[in-house]
Amino acid sequence: MSKTNQKIVPHLWYEKEAKEAAEFYASIFPDSKINNVTTIKDTPSGDSEMVSFELWGQKFMAISAGPYFKINPSISFTVNFNPSREIDAREKIDEVWNKLSEGGTALMPLDKYPFSERFGWIQDKYGLSWQLMLTNPEGEERPAIIPSLLFVGEKCGMTEEAIHFYLSVFKNAKQGLLARYPQGMEPDKEGTIMFSKFMLEDLWFSAMDSAHEHQFNFNEAISFMVYCDTQEEIDYYWERLSAVPEAEQCGWLKDKFGISWQIVPSEMDEMMSNATPDQLARLTNAFLKMKKFDLEKLRQAYKG
Repeated sequence: MSKTNQKIVPHLWYEKEAKEAAEFYASIFPDSKINNVTTIKDTPSGDSEMVSFELWGQKFMAISAGPYFKINPSISFTVNFNPSREIDAREKIDEVWNKLSEGGTALMPLDKYPFSERFGWIQDKYGLSWQLMLTNPEGEERPAIIPSLLFVGEKCGMTEEAIHFYLSVFKNAKQGLLARYPQGMEPDKEGTIMFSKFMLEDLWFSAMDSAHEHQFNFNEAISFMVYCDTQEEIDYYWERLSAVPEAEQCGWLKDKFGISWQIVPSEMDEMMSNATPDQLARLTNAFLKMKKFDLEKLRQAYKG
């Protein structure tokens, strides 16, 4: 497997349906495929299946690792159907909506809204939420799939601070559109973020505050993997992002907003997908003991 050139990769946690879900998504979106499936044995969750896949040309990872975390709509994926890019964008959005609806729940029905000719928010049968949007062809070109962060509950009102924080941590980053709630949008407070876009390492994100009553918040079920080429880079991100010591485990950390990141060596994918069963067992045994990854120790374990 080639070294990933997408530095930040969204990572989805399922109880046991990672491969099934990845295959389902790959069958729905254009330019999609499963790249690799690796089973890591004897983890605290038993045998875990790791799936690397692409949707609309963008890399994702998923893992089946037990019932510890459940995906919820605090992080969803916005899918832009751009009429200037897809001839049949309107038919396509309806088709994707219908497929994601099988066994799913509509959070906002597919319809015309003030901000889009055609938009819908759907939670699919695996619990993952998608915001499908027919975009304005005149607008700025955006990637097809964008992770979208919803700051709710005690995190509501922190979107702007979070964006500034991420822009300060990631070197290659920029602020996009930022729209604030006007007066009279209660319970949303005037001046909080109604919609925003920002880019970290060539991956666009969107984020917003919502003061409405939501029964969910950020958790480990959706995290973001940051691929690092050196130990210095691993240390850099770990030091700046990690804010919850008890969440530090196997390369995972949680930032001050409750969002989970995995700081991983770029070569880890390659090691895992090319490993013999013995190498994989040694590698797994080594990384299960770590909080922050030690690249040299991982290389030694792999080589034996």
